Amino acid sequence: MAVSFALLRRDARTRARHGRLATPHGTVETPLFMPVGTQAALKTLHPDLAAGAGARIVLANTYHLFLQPGTAIVKRCGGLHAFMGWNGPILTDSGGFQVFSLPGRVITEEGVQFAFEKGGAPAFLGPEVSTAAQNDLGADIIMAFDECIPFPAERGYTAESVERTLRWARRCVDAHRRPHDQALFGIVQGSVYPDLRQRCAEALADLDLPGYAIGGVSVGEGHDLMKRAVEYSEPFLPEGRPRYLMGVGRPEDILEAVERGIDLFDCILPTKLARGGTLFTGTGKLRIQRKEYRKDRYAVDTACSCATCRTFSRAYLHHLFEVDEPLGKTLASIHNVHFYMTLVAEARDAIAGDRFPEFKADFYRRYLGAGVVPGERGPGGRREHRPGPGESK
Repeated sequence: MAVSFALLRRDARTRARHGRLATPHGTVETPLFMPVGTQAALKTLHPDLAAGAGARIVLANTYHLFLQPGTAIVKRCGGLHAFMGWNGPILTDSGGFQVFSLPGRVITEEGVQFAFEKGGAPAFLGPEVSTAAQNDLGADIIMAFDECIPFPAERGYTAESVERTLRWARRCVDAHRRPHDQALFGIVQGSVYPDLRQRCAEALADLDLPGYAIGGVSVGEGHDLMKRAVEYSEPFLPEGRPRYLMGVGRPEDILEAVERGIDLFDCILPTKLARGGTLFTGTGKLRIQRKEYRKDRYAVDTACSCATCRTFSRAYLHHLFEVDEPLGKTLASIHNVHFYMTLVAEARDAIAGDRFPEFKADFYRRYLGAGVVPGERGPGGRREHRPGPGESK
């Protein structure tokens, strides 16, 4: 099998788990967050900077690479690891999420017909095409082609979609040509319907895949329904295989999912917000372009050990963003990736010490503020960074 997974510890009071995932390009511990390099690049971050910030697995997008430059070119260049200069594990999604968000798509039993965004040329992705493309890309973990439906979705259509997703998953298994060095994960769909989630999870488990993902979240359902989607799916997945919650990236969402037995996460959120000047800190998000930081000599987060916080001040980052200097986006991205890697590392330590509930509650008190719970807004409708001891405003 291309990957192996070992459970190291379960939290005594929740379903949170600490595991070890071995891949052809390295072994990592879970829970783990995967930064997203959509176009085979973590925007503004050299791979060495991403690794220095703590990144261990990165994600690339099959849909975009299929269209440009073409997966055959990536294969010719030695595969995705050589192409993007990343020596650690890589996961590629199937392209399903992207094509199902396109206007004018046509879904058939064979797959999805759509128009290429640049120029409108017709294009097609289906189980066999997506799997072959991911075989060319050469990622350690690849995803089955599924139908990701929006929220809300009618029950009747959701039931049909689940059965189509299962048929497509079986076709992906049959089309997979590199099971010795690429692990194919199935994706649980079913929107917010408990029986449909269970049906999909159990049928995928019967395929005995190396790992499983929960999809169809982060499509507008909100925090509480996201938690329910996990609760409706996770209990029916094999204990000894990794579980991956796709596209979920708010820190509070990650911790809620960890508590419910999820091992892997990905999202564009930390790097996308960084490029816009929003940085994560232990006491909330900080918007570096606000005037109050123009003369601030403190680090972005005085408790952070990332390269950005060890070297540069808020005043410097404020200046970089004000003059549109690209270095500002790089430094902010380093910090946000490090924040996420620290969050999951602390979660692992808490699970190992049977204190995950206490860790989560303490994080919420600091990050969300007293009296604020996930899914609610803080005073004024937003949550801002609160200065720590000795910090200026």
